[in-house]
Amino acid sequence: MNTSDTAPATMPVVRLIPKAEARAIRHGYPWVYANELVTDRRTRNLTPGTIAQLEDASRTPMGVVAVTPASKIICRMLDQNPDAVIDQAWFNARLTRALAHRDRLYDAPFYRLVHAEADGLPGVVIDRFGDTAVVQPNAAWADALITPLVAALQDVTGVTTVIMNGTGRARTLEGLEEKTEVIVGEAPTGPIPVPMNGATYMADVMGGQKTGLFFDQRPNHAFAAGLAKDARVLDVFSHVGGFGLAALAGGAQSALAVDGSAPALELAAQGAAAMGATDRFETRKGDAFDVLATLAEEDARFDVVVCDPPAFAPTRNAAEAGLRAYERVARLAAPLVTEGGYLVLCSCSHAADITKFRNASARGIGRAGRRGQIIYTGFAGPDHPQMPHLAESGYLKVIVFRL
Repeated sequence: MNTSDTAPATMPVVRLIPKAEARAIRHGYPWVYANELVTDRRTRNLTPGTIAQLEDASRTPMGVVAVTPASKIICRMLDQNPDAVIDQAWFNARLTRALAHRDRLYDAPFYRLVHAEADGLPGVVIDRFGDTAVVQPNAAWADALITPLVAALQDVTGVTTVIMNGTGRARTLEGLEEKTEVIVGEAPTGPIPVPMNGATYMADVMGGQKTGLFFDQRPNHAFAAGLAKDARVLDVFSHVGGFGLAALAGGAQSALAVDGSAPALELAAQGAAAMGATDRFETRKGDAFDVLATLAEEDARFDVVVCDPPAFAPTRNAAEAGLRAYERVARLAAPLVTEGGYLVLCSCSHAADITKFRNASARGIGRAGRRGQIIYTGFAGPDHPQMPHLAESGYLKVIVFRL
């Protein structure tokens, strides 16, 4: 990409309306909403992902933004330097900073390398699996600049395979097409083994959910595994075996993984086999709510029960219905926990804050006729940093009850 393509002299200019909260943006808030920007015909006609200079209402430059005219988030702040050039060198600097943090955290190259706005790359997620990286360009600007982004990624990390996973709700909101393709290198011939907390997970980076594995639960897997020695463990919404395999690594007597996806359960079984734990691991395919009810009818009991569902409240409009679903999960799961056992409840819904999620979980436990004490509250691991100005970056909550 030529630097002249985005040189300040040729950049379009977009401007805040007088009532917009310019101070919040100057202090680090990364988004400008459509009702905060002057949207004249020129601005509305900008190509999605256009790099522009943002000015306040008095025409003072505030930084460089990416503009998506049809999106509710019309501008994403890329750099508070109004003269910044968004080229490969710029990507190199952002990725170098992100890598330095992960290198300090982990002794093996399996982690989230870029967590969107919190790592200075709005809408961009990059997960690393050894020599393979999976990039999710969930914003139009990153989709348009995928070539310099990937070149910088190779330069900084040395990965030999880069896969673009262009699927999900965020891309739809940006008006981007869904596609998954290998940009550099060759597609893996099978799932990639990922070591984490003493367990082995199998990541399907080409056809799995999201990037193929969820790194965000790593510290919470570890805490739950610490409760699991000699325990019977139930892992509901298990995906590729997240909590269940960690529990086996922690010395669990047995683990039962429940999920609606047969491919995910097969990957979980492969992970258990790679750990030499097949004899302690079982799977059950089915709707989680139905399986929880069936297990209660079977008088099944477990020392540790984990429920890690998908986002029941992905938006504010869905928050109340989502909280009712979390309450239902707790109500159905609590009876399966032995006296003195542990119930691990998770939410990845940013629209359901920690207080509301905790209250919904406690209501569900109470409606099941159980009482519990909270012994642990967890969040996403440190390779998923939170941006203090953006509540959405703190989406994951985990609460462990002793019943």
